[in-house]
Amino acid sequence: MKKLLLIRHAKAAHQDGKDFKRPLTDRGVRDSLTMADQLQTMHLIPEHVLASPAYRTKATAELIFEKLGIKSKAYNDFIYEANTHTLLNIIAGLPDEYNFVAIVGHNPGMSQVLYELTGEMIDMPTATAALLAFDFDEWDMVSSDTAKLAWYGTPKGNEAFE
Repeated sequence: MKKLLLIRHAKAAHQDGKDFKRPLTDRGVRDSLTMADQLQTMHLIPEHVLASPAYRTKATAELIFEKLGIKSKAYNDFIYEANTHTLLNIIAGLPDEYNFVAIVGHNPGMSQVLYELTGEMIDMPTATAALLAFDFDEWDMVSSDTAKLAWYGTPKGNEAFE
């Protein structure tokens, strides 16, 4: 079984014309660390992390996964401003050696791919994470409606699903 953790970057400062370099706000840093605590408590520690190279996304990923002790990470330029189709292709192309992967990205892509994979219409505010479970062992089998939402967390709390 494959598991995918979708994470939307934490709250970032607004800067005119410099979207790619927007830093996290103080709240964004706190929310990232709160999410790391939740993931640790739930024993949701991915083997590998793939993130957008945008500053706010890298910062979110680093704060969360440094606290969890995750060493295997990579950045993918295509996650920045990715649509559903692009994200599905990225997920389907993940190496099968990893059974549990996290992707840290942006909205609307994170919310859209969550809906596409699960049929669940759930918004992903900043610093939100959603755990998806698949009933197969190859990432290239990922397609529409192939995942179940197993867990959903925000900095304010979380919920497990059956």
